[in-house]
Amino acid sequence: MNDGRIFREAWIDGVNKHYPGEPKPGYVTPWDDTPAWEREAATAVYGQVRDFIEVSGGHAARLTREQKGRFVAICWTAQMFRHFEDPKPGYVADWSDLPVWQRETDADIFERIEGTV
Repeated sequence: MNDGRIFREAWIDGVNKHYPGEPKPGYVTPWDDTPAWEREAATAVYGQVRDFIEVSGGHAARLTREQKGRFVAICWTAQMFRHFEDPKPGYVADWSDLPVWQRETDADIFERIEGTV
């Protein structure tokens, strides 16, 4: 499966699990209907997490869920700055400003990628 698709499916699963109420349609848009910039960003972040896990010699498994989620969030923020000159504040919010559902989803993404490495 495409690396970005794994990231996107982990995102959708996390949103469906953690989002309070009905998520925005854009949060659960299937991979094939996701904008190109978002597919590129998802693929890049998947690669960054995979590489991080590999260069740690598997010891990234010892990180806390919060540390795992923070890593995903930081990688995603860098992609937003790459793809947008002036990204929406929510796209580049600091970890402490992210809603709990998003923090949990980011941690889930890291752990899903961990399971594929």
